[in-house]
Amino acid sequence: MDSQHWRATVTAAQDGDRQALDELVAGWLPLVYNIVGRALNGHADVDDVVQETMLRAVGNLGSLRDPDSFRSWLVAIAMRQIRDRARRRTPDRLEEAESSDFAELTVLRLQLEGQRREVAEAARWLDDEDRQLLSLWWLEVAGELTRRELAAATGITRQHAAVRVQRMKERLETSRGIVRALDGACADLRELTGRWNGRPDSVWRKRLARHIRGCGYCGGTPESVVPAERLLVGIALVPVPVGFTLSLAFGGKTAVAVGSAGSVGWSAKLLGALTKPAVAMTAGATIVAGGAYVVTQPPDAPPPRAAATPTATATTSGPEPPPSSAPPAPKPSPTQTKKKADPYGTVVDAVDRAPDPNARPAALPRRPEPGITSTGGPKAVMQHRGDSVTLSGRGYVLVRWQISPKSRPGALVMPSWTGLKGKLFHVASGGWRRMDDPLPGAPDGYATGMGGPAIGYAELPSGTQQMWQNEYFYVDGTVTLTQNERGCDYGLTVFPSNWRAVDEDINAGPDRGAIRYGLVRDTGTDSAPVPQYVTRSTPADPATVPQRSRV
Repeated sequence: MDSQHWRATVTAAQDGDRQALDELVAGWLPLVYNIVGRALNGHADVDDVVQETMLRAVGNLGSLRDPDSFRSWLVAIAMRQIRDRARRRTPDRLEEAESSDFAELTVLRLQLEGQRREVAEAARWLDDEDRQLLSLWWLEVAGELTRRELAAATGITRQHAAVRVQRMKERLETSRGIVRALDGACADLRELTGRWNGRPDSVWRKRLARHIRGCGYCGGTPESVVPAERLLVGIALVPVPVGFTLSLAFGGKTAVAVGSAGSVGWSAKLLGALTKPAVAMTAGATIVAGGAYVVTQPPDAPPPRAAATPTATATTSGPEPPPSSAPPAPKPSPTQTKKKADPYGTVVDAVDRAPDPNARPAALPRRPEPGITSTGGPKAVMQHRGDSVTLSGRGYVLVRWQISPKSRPGALVMPSWTGLKGKLFHVASGGWRRMDDPLPGAPDGYATGMGGPAIGYAELPSGTQQMWQNEYFYVDGTVTLTQNERGCDYGLTVFPSNWRAVDEDINAGPDRGAIRYGLVRDTGTDSAPVPQYVTRSTPADPATVPQRSRV
């Protein structure tokens, strides 16, 4: 919206207009969430910092003299809270594991591919100070902030800001090189990273950068590298997760009069407004009784499902959910039904038609998830024939597809699951699109994720179900997934995941910029489908696993 509208909204909120306040919070929460989320890379403190930022902004709105400066004022508050949080961190929390990964959340929610995805993932390798600056610069080049606002938020001059941004960009480019190298097949790099725990830090950034500078394989760039600022132009804000809650109640704080002597100040008016019944829903959000701001769905949509949080670091374990928290299992489709006497494994994925893009998925049954360990770590990238990853434990797994018909179209040999001990289910499909969905504004001859008439198509074997961008599975035991590339060029990225991440992904639909909602396949029982290419044996060539095999 234009500045004149927001000026009027800020002024009305300062005068105690409850609906204007609701619109103000709804309109600017995504900006704050993206700044804080990217600066802290999805750390568990993100919610608290966003909460404190919005609370301080609402509580001090009456002191803002120029409504036109609201955005820069709000961003400055957010950056102060981020820095205060860094100062409050105690030594015993410095090594605390992050509860989510904002880089991966950015990739999934905005459907970033290629070098845009590379930039998002490179953010993991930056130090805290650089990541804080990146959170602002990212929004500057995306058109959400100005350089003047960036400088004001960091408390430095525009000239100094230019120097700091340039240095940060240099380290970001180094980090992009690391991301490319780790996705490659350099044997020396694999040997070097054998001692790495998989968590990016400055020490390993320097080690890997030193290797890349001296390695002819890793140092080469197979394609022209586009500057980061050109990649980030026009990228939307990462949507605030459904169920994200801000409690804006002021508790026992004293209302401060900001009007003339003897008048009731704006803070007092606001305090009264926040304790009254809920106001009308605005932009998918509302301030409800008691001062809680909850991101919801539109009034005509079904009630929101379980609150979702940014994707959690999936290699960590968590307590099993109580049985009472499980949503009711959906009715199995005809392709998923089987006789009760049939043993596990006789039902496999069958060829299916794409659902209506606006059809919301059924409820996702919640299975126990003590945790999954992966031989590929939190992110296993498999780009070449024979690459594999072994998964063990009980929990959810994301397999993300990337097909490159422009590089090499033709017959696609499906990946296979081998050596299964236990059970394996196909629980959901997401990623905001099927791979055969038309791509809006697709460049260079692409028509869908499977290719196009100008570059050729990736062709599935007869009878194979069309994959989605994100395919989710549930492992209860041990199994190995192998990339069987031969003909068509494709890659797989495997992430241990969790129920909340799956539920969040499949429920992000066209109303949030996606092509389609996801699809739930899990029946909650052993009648849930299993992958088409799975076996309990370990064949010499995993590509020979027969379709619709019994396990």
